[in-house]
Amino acid sequence: MGLKKAEGNMYSWCTHTHTHLGGVCPHRCVYCYVDNPRFGRPPRYQGELRLVEWEFKVKYDKQTLTLNRGVYPGVIFIEHMNDLFADDVPRGFIHRVLQHCQDFPDNTYVFQTKNPARYVTIGDITSTNYLTWPKYYMMGTTIETNRPMSTISRAPPTNERAAAMALLKGRKFLTIEPILQFDLDELLYMIVPIKPEFINIGADSKKKGLLEPTWDEVRALILGLTNAGIIVREKHNLERLKR
Repeated sequence: MGLKKAEGNMYSWCTHTHTHLGGVCPHRCVYCYVDNPRFGRPPRYQGELRLVEWEFKVKYDKQTLTLNRGVYPGVIFIEHMNDLFADDVPRGFIHRVLQHCQDFPDNTYVFQTKNPARYVTIGDITSTNYLTWPKYYMMGTTIETNRPMSTISRAPPTNERAAAMALLKGRKFLTIEPILQFDLDELLYMIVPIKPEFINIGADSKKKGLLEPTWDEVRALILGLTNAGIIVREKHNLERLKR
């Protein structure tokens, strides 16, 4: 993949994306955008989890980022094509990726996982799994609904993700995409204690036939989050639900 300029609505708030991890993501979400509907899953994201060694030669320095997009320091979304913090990912893989980020300390590094409980153990200095984060970083997770998702994803339940995120200190964000049918009070109760810096909300872009809320329900959720003091960023693909 190499270092890329962040493109599209999903990463508009980042300057670059980069991934070191190959193989199939253990969470196997049915809506995963890595599965191209026309060509299938790229070979890089097939097979066992592995590090792509040449990606560690990529520099996040001023010269490279400026040539790539003209922005430095950057906001770099790390492992945007896989989940670095899934339980099946070896601790040594995480260590090497974090070390690569630490080698270029001026940037802000964005991490997102559907297993944020691993954030907690990695960032806990009393834990045997303790690793050092980069100087500037953000931690995020996806919470599609408050309802069970076992038929859609092998990731931990969303209530467990929310509980882990609420324990974390530092810069945090959430993604509610693709937003699925939900119960308003229960979802707000789950999300508000996390105190995220912002929340991205988006709809199903891959035409997977997921059960979605109405626009009125989404609007009520946005109002509830806004009243709780949380910044909400609406994705362009929500327009489809407004029709």
